[in-house]
Amino acid sequence: MRFSSPLSPSDARPSRRAVLALAAAAPLTLAAPASAAAAPTIGGERLGLAGVQVQGGGPLPKKLTARSWLVADHDSGAVLAACNAHRRLAPASTLKMLFADTLLKRFERTLTHTVTDADLADIPAGSSLVGIKPGITYTVEQLWLGVFLRSGNDAVHVLSMMNGGIAKTVAEMQAKAEDLQALDTHVVSPDGFDHPGQLSSAYDLTLFARHGLKNGDFRGYCSTRIANFPAGGKKTFQIQNTDRLLTGAWGLGAYRGLIGVKNGYTSNAGNTFTGAATRGGRTLLVTVMHPEPGGNGVYQETASLLDWGFAHAGKLQPVGTLAEPLSEGGARATPAPGPQASAHGSAAAAHGGSSWGLIGGAGGVAALLAGGVYALRGRGRRRAAEDGRHRR
Repeated sequence: MRFSSPLSPSDARPSRRAVLALAAAAPLTLAAPASAAAAPTIGGERLGLAGVQVQGGGPLPKKLTARSWLVADHDSGAVLAACNAHRRLAPASTLKMLFADTLLKRFERTLTHTVTDADLADIPAGSSLVGIKPGITYTVEQLWLGVFLRSGNDAVHVLSMMNGGIAKTVAEMQAKAEDLQALDTHVVSPDGFDHPGQLSSAYDLTLFARHGLKNGDFRGYCSTRIANFPAGGKKTFQIQNTDRLLTGAWGLGAYRGLIGVKNGYTSNAGNTFTGAATRGGRTLLVTVMHPEPGGNGVYQETASLLDWGFAHAGKLQPVGTLAEPLSEGGARATPAPGPQASAHGSAAAAHGGSSWGLIGGAGGVAALLAGGVYALRGRGRRRAAEDGRHRR
């Protein structure tokens, strides 16, 4: 949605009805008014607080630059430590974990599909691709390998078209996120490509990974290092997983015990990664979002948090918990307080990240809406959640 306001500061303020109408139309979630700030946070009150949350154990790793991160026990769901767990940020291709959670059980692995030009239409320029070509027949298993190993947006689009189209798939992903109680997540595209309002959080990405790893196919795909991919006829070419902690590429050693799960990167939004590893019978999940740019930072910070978690897990008091899916008997929770979302604005500027501003596009609606709401309450200040921008 795009909105351009002709009103000057001297114009009359919008009526309550107009403000409510804008609220229904805006695709973003704005910072909650103070009256709602005391509402319970999904996963526990401490996860709704800004900054580092940890209780017990030894000192955290010294060099942690990520805007948001979380360490959790896979089996119990206990959150062992977190920083800005519910801050809403651009997820990059880690959103593909939710895509897999939503569609993985939809088609048999051996089902074949011959790709058409329509299947590959409208893939945004600059997307990561596995190399799917029209006229070639692929199995569902091969398509999923393209999603997990090469983060192929072309594979995502083909599977989405097999599922009935992009819009249907996006709606189902959003419904799945709500069932998983990942309420920081707003889905705009199934591939995680850069769109205004496409957001998630370290908490939500960890939920996606935990849910996915309970599925044998998901676990198998995300732990696959190398696979052969169809090139037409009897020819194939080799694809390698882009998860550097799994493969030990680009100057990194493979992390001992790593299972997967999914990495993402865009020049505008930076790096994101959710990793899972098992040692001594314990499986930990770590999500790191948007560390300082450059090099292997997202992997190094993930590895250091995994090391810390394994070393101190028995000495820690949980600071929260990962919610269970509603469809599996999980107790319904309520969203995190709004300040986590609005806090990203200053953080993005400090880290040099690109953001969708409050002027133009959906952000224009957000700015007007925030101003109207707080005007009606007699407040002079406005707070609006800003969107993270990314390309994948």
